[in-house]
Amino acid sequence: MAQDIVVSMDDELKLNFEEVCTDIGLSVSSAILIFAKRVARERKIPFELSAAPLDPFYSESNMAHIQRGIEAFRAGQFKEHDLIEVSEDA
Repeated sequence: MAQDIVVSMDDELKLNFEEVCTDIGLSVSSAILIFAKRVARERKIPFELSAAPLDPFYSESNMAHIQRGIEAFRAGQFKEHDLIEVSEDA
């Protein structure tokens, strides 16, 4: 026996989702059913979930770059340079 599921989402998301489903040739119900069957079969969400850092400074690639800089500094691989001041008139 089929069971109903109620899903709440904002209006814009619903409209965009319906549009994509229509373009593919699916009803919203069919698209959600396909998703549910795949989750049940594979025992996982069928796509990667991740949260982007709020501040790109803390991204994995930038943190690795900073760590390489720290290691180079500790290894004495930096050179000291004079500060060149630039006037506001330039």
